[in-house]
Order: sequence, then C-alpha cells, then structure tokens
Amino acid sequence: MPTSRPSEHQHEILDQFTRQATPFATAPGIRDEAALRLIVECSGAGPEDTVLDVACGPGLVVAAFARVVRHATGIDITPAMLERARAHAAELALTNVTWRQGDVLPLPWPDASFSIVTSRFAFHHFLDPLAVLREMKRVAAPGGRVVVVDSTPEPRRADAFNRMERLRDPSHVRSLPVDEHRQLYATIGLAEPRVTSYRLEGELESLIGRSFPHPGDDEKIREIFRAALADDALDIQPRLENGQLRYGFPVSVLVAAR
Repeated sequence: MPTSRPSEHQHEILDQFTRQATPFATAPGIRDEAALRLIVECSGAGPEDTVLDVACGPGLVVAAFARVVRHATGIDITPAMLERARAHAAELALTNVTWRQGDVLPLPWPDASFSIVTSRFAFHHFLDPLAVLREMKRVAAPGGRVVVVDSTPEPRRADAFNRMERLRDPSHVRSLPVDEHRQLYATIGLAEPRVTSYRLEGELESLIGRSFPHPGDDEKIREIFRAALADDALDIQPRLENGQLRYGFPVSVLVAAR
C-alpha cells in the first residue's frame, strides 16, 4: 500500500489525469457503449432517478445515465477531466447534467440527495475506499442503489496485477478482489451487492500510449505482460493476436440497495 499522504496522492491524481484526460476519454474500452449500458441496466435506473457519479472523469457514465434518468451529476477533482465531460455532454445535447469540481471526501451534498450513486474505475485510486463508499451510502436515498465498477483481480493474482498497475499509473493504489468489495459493503451496512462481471478488452501498446509511467517503466510493463503469456499471473487473459499483445482486465459491477 502506498504511504503517500493524501495531499501528495491528490497531486499524483491531478498530474496523471490532467495528462490522461483526452487519451482516457477516447479509449475504446472506456467509451464502450455496451459496458456503459450494462452499468445503467444493472442499476435499475429509470426516468424518476437522480444519479451522482463519484470521480466521474470524462463524464461518460453521467452521459449514459442522463439518457435514461431525470438528472445526472458528476464530481471530479481534475479540471481537465471535467472539461472533457462538459464537451461530451454538449456534443450529445444533454441538458439534464451538472458538473462539480471537488474532492470526494466528504461529498458536498446532504444525506439522501440521490437515488443512485455510482463510481467507475476510481476505487483503485482511493487511499481509503471504505470512507468513499460510506460517503456514497450517506448521499444515497433509502431505497436507492450504490454502484461500484472497478477492476477486480482474482485474489491470488491481485498482488501481481497491482504491481503492474502501479508501474503503469503511479496514481494507482490497489484494485480489490470482489470479496474485498463485498466486505466493504458489509462493513458500512449495505446489503450484499449483486455482482456482474466482464472483461475490459484492449491492446498493450495502446494502453501504454495513453498511460504516463515513470521513465523506463514502459519496458518493464511490456516484460511483465510478455511473461504473463505463459501463466496469466496477472488475471488479464493475455494473448498474441496478429502480432499484438491483447488483454482482458477483470471488471465487476457491484450493485446494492441502500
């Protein structure tokens, strides 16, 4: 576990995601419409719902919900990501969205403000994911849903997965196996989450190209991926296709009633 103080970690987040704003927002796996629909469908969202997306990044999840719900809000600490989010919403002519810059601890809303509270691909960046989940529960209305979507490596391969991810993205803290996410939900008194899993497919050179590892770490990442071809030590289903090293990161959608 990194020992960075929160202020140092926030600086790392701002540095990484200011640079990643455009490449992350345009990555095929991140923009994948089927994956976005899956989140909306798993949440049970409908026309009367109000949604908050925590650490919303380029606003793709907010926009996916906005097509279905009454109103969707996104909060993120990185101004460059919110610029992408506003541009994306404008391209889609969405008028039922709100954006807010700020930290997620604490969330700047009263108790029970939203009927659905989500967070996608952010929990592995949080120094205290339990505290964030507790805040998500607090701002969710009774009868609402709390939804976390993140990479969830198999337990015995999680350490190797996380070592690789910290090389690729220095703001990475730790991706939790599914059972650890379940324990977080139980600890704060949420119901047992319903879990739906899929693989985030991609290609190694494109992944490195939209990441900003420290100098020299890109070749270490390639070596780790090549070694994983023999035993899948990272739980990423690596394979060579037409000269490209492709992967499928394990992702889970966890949905619990408030």
